[in-house]
Amino acid sequence: MAAEIAVVVGVGPGLGWALTERFAQGGMEVVAAARNPARLSAHMKTGANVRLKACDAAQAASVANLFASVEKELGSPKLVVFNAGTFMRGGILDLTPESFEQCWRVGCFGGFLVGQEAARLMVTAGAGTIIFTGATASLRGSAGFANLAVPKFGLRALAQSMARELGPKGVHVAHVIIDGQIESERNRDLVEERARAAFLPPSAIAESYYQLHLQPRGAWTHELDLRPWAEKF
Repeated sequence: MAAEIAVVVGVGPGLGWALTERFAQGGMEVVAAARNPARLSAHMKTGANVRLKACDAAQAASVANLFASVEKELGSPKLVVFNAGTFMRGGILDLTPESFEQCWRVGCFGGFLVGQEAARLMVTAGAGTIIFTGATASLRGSAGFANLAVPKFGLRALAQSMARELGPKGVHVAHVIIDGQIESERNRDLVEERARAAFLPPSAIAESYYQLHLQPRGAWTHELDLRPWAEKF
């Protein structure tokens, strides 16, 4: 039986690559898409069933070209993850219209473009999983974080609308709220070992995404809230 195809849009060395690795470990053929895929070549392992492709999630033509090439080379994807985003922090009096629009284009409009292209293929096939990466900012806007909260709020609304429309057509749409900081090489070096429990390991997040894809359609999760075990809430 042919391997299922997964596409991850917005791949960096952190969560994006952890998702890529987990899906590949599950026997999937994985396309890792990034604006600069050459930066990911050092992470590639010999024999890994992963392909690197260039894609600017904020550009409709780039997203369309990505999915057209995936369909032509591999077939219709069964799992698509939108993990792209950008953030420029600043107070509301300091933000520029350009930075606000750019953050929205990458973090929300890009989700629409990727979700729409994935849905076109999955509705035809009558099956598939689309997952959007959210954040604490998906639920509340904090001071200085308008450039993050606005696109994340919009992405969550998009996921809800798509889930209600596409679920009856066999497509599982899920939104994952990453309620905390993701562990990285940088913050591992900055904090003491005992404080690292406050960070979410990318591999653990990736496992949750993979399990969402494996869920039977009789009990699909739409929104999953992930946070570090040591957080007080």
